[in-house]
Amino acid sequence: MDSTPILQEALQVLRDGGVILYPTDTVWGIGCDATNEKAVARVFEIKRRSEAKSLVLLASDLDMVAKHIREIPSIAIDLVEVNDAPMTIIYPGAQYLAPNVIAADGSVGIRLPLVDEAAAVPGRLTAGAFCRELVRRLRKPLVSTSANISGEPTPESFAEISEQIKSAVDYVVPMPLGAGASGRSSQIIKLGLGGEVEILRP
Repeated sequence: MDSTPILQEALQVLRDGGVILYPTDTVWGIGCDATNEKAVARVFEIKRRSEAKSLVLLASDLDMVAKHIREIPSIAIDLVEVNDAPMTIIYPGAQYLAPNVIAADGSVGIRLPLVDEAAAVPGRLTAGAFCRELVRRLRKPLVSTSANISGEPTPESFAEISEQIKSAVDYVVPMPLGAGASGRSSQIIKLGLGGEVEILRP
């Protein structure tokens, strides 16, 4: 399956303020343009989740992170460079994002999707590579929250995603793209400007 038309369709939906269901380098996610407040509100509505709980975002690279974080703690660069597993970093000082993706303390969780070259299939993008390319073309961070109703188990595969979720989004990324979502959640690390490191999920 050629991933180019899929990327184009998903990108158009996102640019139009829509919500997509797509495979990430971890689990299947619900996503939208993280700078579009109305689209983000729809994600909360679909998940039946309180807006008091912030959402994880995907970025294509650290340059994109730098545009939306006032000051990147230096340790974040080291963590990203040595990282070999999906890792969400909660950064202080979020900016230029929809207010409803930012936590009450002004922080936001961002992950750079891992690209598993070993799992690549000729002519197809892996889920991680698909996410990176989609975000790169969008030129904005992408909301990435698990594809389940809040409080229900996180689906480990597409087959476990409820029809309620599938029917609520504007576009479902078809599979296979190559290697799909792994079904495993990322580790979560919170950083402070003073070099503080707090591991919230190993």
